[in-house]
Amino acid sequence: MILTRDLKKKIKFLKDFEEEISRIYEEKKIYGPIHLRNNNESELIKIFQGVNSEDYVFSTWASHLHALLKGIPADEVKKMIIEGNSITLTFPQYNFFTSAIVGGICPIATGVAWASKQKEKLKGLKGPRVWIFIGDMTAFTGIANESITYSINFDLPITWIIEDNKKSVGTPTKNAWNQDAESLFESLLEKKSIAKATNFDIKYYQFKSDWPHSGVGKFIEF
Repeated sequence: MILTRDLKKKIKFLKDFEEEISRIYEEKKIYGPIHLRNNNESELIKIFQGVNSEDYVFSTWASHLHALLKGIPADEVKKMIIEGNSITLTFPQYNFFTSAIVGGICPIATGVAWASKQKEKLKGLKGPRVWIFIGDMTAFTGIANESITYSINFDLPITWIIEDNKKSVGTPTKNAWNQDAESLFESLLEKKSIAKATNFDIKYYQFKSDWPHSGVGKFIEF
């Protein structure tokens, strides 16, 4: 992706937001865990170019950037984080949902995609698309595998995005699962091809965040 002036501005906005949350956390004003991310801004901006306002987005416990790119005002996102909801950001009015449970959003997102397809089938009305972000650790879990397989078999209007930082919390993903997420992604693409699924889609990208898995890299005593 070419770094245009507009793209650089968006990347700076996202980075500055996470930096601000870090400062607020260090000031002991956030009574709850936070998960900050960076160095994946350009990938996310590219993905969200395809997300419409009526579409549903399901995210992980590290969802700040996803929420902002969905179009949720930064002040609303910041307010919810300060209230201690960083890992469970939920904005129904923007069709944006998360879960702190590993894989917890997978069957829910799949169900919403199923409902969207049924709406189109029964009423002739094109329903919203579902976009779901999962980490490389979650991608290997049973709940994710079942949900992705179901999405492929029924060709649901859903896009799965595997965000690979090579970590299963603090353990290298390949050590934890004896396989890396990229090879898993390739096998899922093959499943999609065999099933001739045209509505279903799956994306994958790698990144390395400067932030730790949780917190800001400092012990904060409240």
